[in-house]
Amino acid sequence: MSIREQLLHIKTSLPKHVTLVAVSKTKPVSDLQEAYDAGQRVFGENKIQEMVEKWEVLPKDISWHMIGHVQRNKVKYMAEFVDLIHGVDNFKLLKEINKQAKKHNRTIKCLLQIKIAEEDSKFGMSSEEATTLLASEEYKQLENVSIVGLMGMATFTDNSLQVQQEFKNLKAVFNHLQPTYNELTTISMGMSGDYKLAIQEGSTMVRIGSSIFGARNYTSVISTNP
Repeated sequence: MSIREQLLHIKTSLPKHVTLVAVSKTKPVSDLQEAYDAGQRVFGENKIQEMVEKWEVLPKDISWHMIGHVQRNKVKYMAEFVDLIHGVDNFKLLKEINKQAKKHNRTIKCLLQIKIAEEDSKFGMSSEEATTLLASEEYKQLENVSIVGLMGMATFTDNSLQVQQEFKNLKAVFNHLQPTYNELTTISMGMSGDYKLAIQEGSTMVRIGSSIFGARNYTSVISTNP
């Protein structure tokens, strides 16, 4: 199936309240343009420089999501245009996003990344750390960032019961925080292999790449050094 066909197939299967982030990392601009022409407006990248290069040449009504781990010294490159940063896992990063957003007179939306996987390689905060951050005076003083939800990445495993439990854990953290912080509306969890399970467990945003664009070519096209 073409990118257009894959995209429309997935879109028709998603509930109305679930946002599809088309994960376009390593993919050429022509692939993104094909998805755009099929109606997709939300794209996710995990390398800031690659996202910047695509932003420069693609239509300006695209909502760009940074879904990878963010280094503080690279926030400035995307602060002018990024719509949502998924992987905020510490206050220092949030403070830097606020600083760079202020320079462009913008408010950048962010998700707190909660560590739900057992793998050591996954980043993220504990439920307690997220609670402390949201309640802190330091966070309340940041006028150019807005935490709008939570993000989590499940363990990379074929054990669907484990993945399901990790998604339940993220939803539980969300349910704990949301009554106090009404601005929390987004739960970003689920990728190509597990998004249906994630939606079942309460996801409102799924990050799907290979099921739309095909397998990734990591020797590809676009440089990743700013």
